[in-house]
Amino acid sequence: MKFYIKTAAFIALAMTVGISYAASPEKTRRKHHKTVHVPVYDTIRMVVTDTVRIVPKASPRIDTLRLEQTPEEIDSLVEAWSVMQTQAGDESFFGQYSEELESEKAMPKDSLYKSRLQDLVSPVHLPYNYIVRNYIDQYLNGRWSPLRNILALSKYYFPIIEQELIKEGLPVELRALPIIESNLSILATSRMGAVGLWQFMPATGKNLGLEINSLVDERCDLIRSTRAACRFLKDLYRIYGDWTLAIAAYNCGPGNVNKAIARAGSESKTFWDIYDFLPRETRGYVPKFIAASYVYAYHDLHDVDPAPTPGYIATDTVTVDRVMHLGQVASTIDIPLEALRALNPQYKIDIIPASRKTYSLTLPVSYLSEYIENRDSIYAKDSLYLKEYMNPANLEKKRAEGVGYIYKVRQGDNLSVIAKRNRVSVKDLMRWNHLRSTVIRPGQRLRIERPKPRG
Repeated sequence: MKFYIKTAAFIALAMTVGISYAASPEKTRRKHHKTVHVPVYDTIRMVVTDTVRIVPKASPRIDTLRLEQTPEEIDSLVEAWSVMQTQAGDESFFGQYSEELESEKAMPKDSLYKSRLQDLVSPVHLPYNYIVRNYIDQYLNGRWSPLRNILALSKYYFPIIEQELIKEGLPVELRALPIIESNLSILATSRMGAVGLWQFMPATGKNLGLEINSLVDERCDLIRSTRAACRFLKDLYRIYGDWTLAIAAYNCGPGNVNKAIARAGSESKTFWDIYDFLPRETRGYVPKFIAASYVYAYHDLHDVDPAPTPGYIATDTVTVDRVMHLGQVASTIDIPLEALRALNPQYKIDIIPASRKTYSLTLPVSYLSEYIENRDSIYAKDSLYLKEYMNPANLEKKRAEGVGYIYKVRQGDNLSVIAKRNRVSVKDLMRWNHLRSTVIRPGQRLRIERPKPRG
């Protein structure tokens, strides 16, 4: 009870001061404005009287504080506190890199980039050269760059990814790997069949212990795929003893790195020593990693603002121990089915196949108590929602029908390229989008009436 009292008072303090993503003032840039310090003493006194009721006692002992919130209200407070913590963490990190130093004002671009990279002290060596510069400039090209979306998605993904990296004793800077692998898109699929934030091929994912079958693809499970990536990166570092070589091997495989070392000479110790002997894609991989680390830290100094943050920042998981359809949850506690799908993309056709083992279900924190209170009612709907899925033929039909998705046309795309990338035909693309010619333009949105490829 004391914990809840202290927590509630602290959370209410945060809410009173007004720290939240939903309605936060424009972010202060230290290069333009002075930091505003908010006095808190009167606020704390007000919060205590508003949040708790002091119950008089006959004895001279300290008065007992009693909370009067419902579980749902406490969930909302915890959600607000979680959002506040995320923002506080961001401000603490970005605050170090959002002020233009006096010595930087007259620097040419190359010297500026080099100096700022040197300030990103890291176990991962982050050197500067013209290759790195080109990738930095690409990220800062506002017209085509995915950086604004990456910054928005990082609000949700990075706290979880960083937690797993720290737990495994790995450099936190490795969080930039999912940026260059997938632009932080949990459902990203490569032409070769790699899937998820960390872009695992099916065989690699299975070798790392991820479940991949007709109903579940844990390459799209944020926590499990991140833990698998940590194991993989740890093993690669044990082999090479250098993070640039480990990162290169993550991209092209240890075999290609070993061949490059053999061709470059056994004295080769870093990525740059074997650069000329690596596959073409991998030559750009480490420079792009360095560029992603730079733009993530210094985006504020380049006037790049994040896109709107995801719908749910604060989430938690519950354990599911019987077969369940996401629709059972959505229809019972009034959470949008699309929100459940976005938070649980590992379930390919909305079914959690918890028949012989348990699975996790990710929910917004604000829905946790409601889910627990209504769990029996949710489970009771299994016959209604699972009837059509228990027949294997219906499962296959559901997979074939899919839910469809939207593809945004990129610079240089044509219908043939898009069709190949999404494993459909040009004819289908034209039919689904009522196109009378093959002429398309960058930024145009095309409907794909097929399940998104996952390898």
